[in-house]
Amino acid sequence: MVTRLLPPLAATALLALAACNSQSSPEVVDMNPDPMAANLAKAAPVELPPAIKADKTMRCKDGSLVYVTFFQGDKQAVVRTAKDGTPTVLKSAEAGKPLTAEGGWSMTGNTTAVALTQPGKGALACHA
Repeated sequence: MVTRLLPPLAATALLALAACNSQSSPEVVDMNPDPMAANLAKAAPVELPPAIKADKTMRCKDGSLVYVTFFQGDKQAVVRTAKDGTPTVLKSAEAGKPLTAEGGWSMTGNTTAVALTQPGKGALACHA
């Protein structure tokens, strides 16, 4: 007799529990508001740095090596004349224009071949 009453009692208990939560989503109460929310809403959008397109080691006509990191958008590259040397950031306002840096640095080309001008040196043709 007890086994006959168990399924209807279990179904009644589950039905009562199912009726307890009638909200479709939980209620969120913000007890700790963000003190910088107003400043962040007024802030200008942030431009992320470009992603790396290619990292190449190039041999130049004079036998030297240059290490060039190309970035997406073709407006920036980083050049090093030694593997662990000081990086020089070359930039351009428009894609396709020569990339330049202070001191007389200039570079044109793509990931397979570049023409690089260093301070105090002439233009070098380099290829990957």
